[in-house]
Amino acid sequence: MGSMTIFRLIFLVMFLGWLMLWVMLPTKVYKNAWTPKLNGKLNSTYFEGQGTNLLLFSFPVMFIAAFGCLYLHLQKNLRKPNSRSVVTSNRLSFLRRPALVVAPMGIVTAMELAFVAMFIALLIWSLANYLYVSFGHLHMHKQGEKVWQAKFRSVSLRLGYIGNICWAFLFFPVTRGSSILPLVGLTSESSIKYHIWLGHLSMILFAAHTVGFIIYWAMTNQMALMLEWSKTYVSNVAGEIATVLALAMWVTSSYRIRRKMFEVFFYTHQLYILYVVFYVLHVGAAYFCMILPGIFLFIVDRYLRFLQSQRRARLDSARLLPCGSIELTFSKSPGLYYNPTSILFVNVPSISKLQWHPFTITSSCNLEQDKLSVVVKRLGSWSQKLYRQISSSVDRLEVSVEGPYGPTSSHFLRHELLVLVSGGSGITPFISIIREIIVESTKQNCQVPRVLLVCAFKNSADLAILDLLLPVNGTPSNIPQMQLQIEAYITREGELPTEDNLKLLQTIWFKSNQLDSPINASLGNNNWLWLGAIIVSSFVMFLLILGIVTRYYIYPFDHSTGDTYHYSYYVLWDMFLLCACIFIASSAVFLFRKKEHAMEGKQIQNLEVPAPTTSPGSWFQNANRELESQPHQSLVQVTKVHFGARPDLKRILFDCKASDVGVLACGPKKMRHEIAEICSSGLADNLHFESISFNW
Repeated sequence: MGSMTIFRLIFLVMFLGWLMLWVMLPTKVYKNAWTPKLNGKLNSTYFEGQGTNLLLFSFPVMFIAAFGCLYLHLQKNLRKPNSRSVVTSNRLSFLRRPALVVAPMGIVTAMELAFVAMFIALLIWSLANYLYVSFGHLHMHKQGEKVWQAKFRSVSLRLGYIGNICWAFLFFPVTRGSSILPLVGLTSESSIKYHIWLGHLSMILFAAHTVGFIIYWAMTNQMALMLEWSKTYVSNVAGEIATVLALAMWVTSSYRIRRKMFEVFFYTHQLYILYVVFYVLHVGAAYFCMILPGIFLFIVDRYLRFLQSQRRARLDSARLLPCGSIELTFSKSPGLYYNPTSILFVNVPSISKLQWHPFTITSSCNLEQDKLSVVVKRLGSWSQKLYRQISSSVDRLEVSVEGPYGPTSSHFLRHELLVLVSGGSGITPFISIIREIIVESTKQNCQVPRVLLVCAFKNSADLAILDLLLPVNGTPSNIPQMQLQIEAYITREGELPTEDNLKLLQTIWFKSNQLDSPINASLGNNNWLWLGAIIVSSFVMFLLILGIVTRYYIYPFDHSTGDTYHYSYYVLWDMFLLCACIFIASSAVFLFRKKEHAMEGKQIQNLEVPAPTTSPGSWFQNANRELESQPHQSLVQVTKVHFGARPDLKRILFDCKASDVGVLACGPKKMRHEIAEICSSGLADNLHFESISFNW
């Protein structure tokens, strides 16, 4: 048994144990038999009422997160340079097939459906047990209160408990640099939908919890409790403020608002900071310790992203395509490794200091070891302003970045045939895949999948984006070796326009600046190892300082003054110490690693900036004139353009005769859903579907 297998078994045992604690939490056995014994041993004068939950609910996840960093570091080092990590077995491939294609939830695989069913079962189990235990020992909170009113209050309270379970998982999907998601084959981008599902579910539960208590207070003539901030129990006011903030975030996070008014969604969602503060003030320190791991790891990630964003990235060049898209090419550290379909968050302070936009990385770190490229489609106001700035012949553009973030393996290489289906700008993730396969095809005794790229565009000008399949600095002329076939469909034009009406592809070079630095991981080449050090040191520091404060400040206050320490102050101490320990540990490691970044930046000399160049692009050359670039010539030769037509996806997919066909789709929702339904129809067992979506 290998060391990596032992790691995985340890993680599995820890996770299952943590999950079983959530299963047992609402039961009578846990409350009456386990709780007294656990509190007697764990709730010492150093942690008081938080000791049990810190050990049972916080420690297992923090252990997995810390040692998951070590596992990912070892996995990265065990992988040979420029090698690929593939999955060779398809025995469980049926679990990854679409099982449900429905508008509210999108494309749901069989595995996702199974986990959703188990999570819903956990919520139902918990609610049923909470109510069973509660109804057996009803507490009348007011003289003259009726039994049914007490039960109504109990149901409302337990709905809040169930919402707290959703909160235990809520922040894991949005932790972009997470060490937990890669352990189960996920990325933050692919798991955003889980955050959305959990957000909807928790909001429904918390809304029912809040409305239920308001109705209960109205029935029992206790409406004055809405304005109570208790010194010895939960704060009702904090809960109400948290609910109002959550409602504002919930309403503005609907799909239509995200798509048409992204700024409204983006800025309103920044209220999450206040929401977390008031939510934690409402639930108290003990319950905060139950959901602490997700919040803790999210704050670590968010602060490291903030530190990385303070550096200015070195922007080398930009290609303005006839279709209005922009390819931005940055300098990067040669040691920065990322896999195809990764994304990079980009901020241009001259346009907006607050807005960060995710873009697909089109470059391959194996093909371009010191360059990183992303493609920006000119759609919204932000990208329009960016296009105008670049086309106005600026000699330098200040840009900050976060990332890259993406999968830890090139899993698509395991297939015999790879069918890439895109619509519009959805082709950008496939550019990095094809570039990676170009590199792999140059190696001896290396089998790569055949590639069929099916892309649909509105206008012929969009064909220029296919030029990005080859990097700006050239590429090996071996496209025929990799067995690439491109089927391009132009839906709104019947023929290629004349050469006189063509727009030119323009390349603009930018001056470098000493303040700019190549893109690198926030903590350098050993990013996972240093992240694990931050998680361990900050969590241990948090426990030590919390124990000291509790033992030598809060405990004497409770037992010597005769007064009770304020219920909300416990939580304020927890939040303050948590943030302080994370900031200290992260800043120390980041500043230590910053010296390495500075040395790399000095090694790159300022080069003379070439003059801007223009060309008609490979797809608009006169047919009688030979292309100067042999790679571009090869690219045109493997491409067939269909004017005034749409791809017959069912025919194309069913005509794929290979035994193992990987189908990747990226583009409009309707197109992705159609392909998912075809692959899940059961008419072709060789089709293995995967959807790539970056709908934030």
